[in-house]
Amino acid sequence: MTTSIPFSTDAATPAVPRTMTAAVARRFGGPDVVEVTQVPTPEPRADEVLVRVRATTVSIADHRLRAADLPRGLGFLRIVALGAFRPRKPVLGMEAAGEIVRVGADVTDFAVGERVMVMRGSAMGCHAQYVRARAGGAVVPIPGAMSYEDAAAILFGGYTAVSFLDRVELQPGTRVLVNGASGAVGTAAVQLAAAAGAHVTAVTSARNADLVRSLGAERVVDYLSEDFAAGDDRWDVVVECVGNAPFTRVERVLAPGGALLLVIADGPSMLRERSQSRRSGLLVTHEGSVFGKAALERVAAHAAAGELRPVIDRTFDLDDIARAHRYVDTGRKRGAVVVRVP
Repeated sequence: MTTSIPFSTDAATPAVPRTMTAAVARRFGGPDVVEVTQVPTPEPRADEVLVRVRATTVSIADHRLRAADLPRGLGFLRIVALGAFRPRKPVLGMEAAGEIVRVGADVTDFAVGERVMVMRGSAMGCHAQYVRARAGGAVVPIPGAMSYEDAAAILFGGYTAVSFLDRVELQPGTRVLVNGASGAVGTAAVQLAAAAGAHVTAVTSARNADLVRSLGAERVVDYLSEDFAAGDDRWDVVVECVGNAPFTRVERVLAPGGALLLVIADGPSMLRERSQSRRSGLLVTHEGSVFGKAALERVAAHAAAGELRPVIDRTFDLDDIARAHRYVDTGRKRGAVVVRVP
């Protein structure tokens, strides 16, 4: 018989088992290193809530941590960021959508039963039935009647896009190019830029053209047949979500005072960005500028206003999470790969 953690004596409070099902990677490697097993259920601290996870995603971040696949020039960070011989965070998953089942003694702004979105970021832990989150951190109510799957789908891309786009001033007429417009971050960036009145150019494959147009892109560049950096067009903002458009490639297509937002950047690009910014008068950065609850509140507000909608490529059950990793590893996903947590 399963016993429950005695967080509360309130009969209306849901029972929480001492162990939970989670997807665990105890060594680096391919998708098959991820196994579904039982682990101890986390217990919330006084300033935390415990969330019953209903949906999460497998993102590029999960791929990198599972496979120890860091961008070029960042291998020296492996031990600190990932772990020496095995993943430092064996339960992956940066974000989750679910409902609160426990609140800590010091928590006053959340209640049991409330539907919430959680962004744990590098703390990971969301590929499991339960996850804890600091009430004052990146946890906010799910807007309206949005499903758990839809809420999970907008989290990683929406949070990242909000953080990076906060570095620039988007207004009607701003020319924005999104390289890698069909991924989780790219689809969010296209929508948020279009909602601000920007003229959005989306770089993706021809098969994704209809998708990115439906999200607000005015022009689509098929990277298989056209090099956006070789023409005469200029953009005020380039959002780089692929890793193949460093400053040396796109400097000539950035308008005076423009910005290159390096969502994906390698070590050499990070080291050079300050000198490139000073020399060119452009903004070159691999860092966002708004994080935590503030960023997540913006994601929820954009979703509530209809400015950010989920793009779900495929949905898997937690028991099939290795298949989800395998699909993400192809590099061909569109939007989010959602994992249901039954």
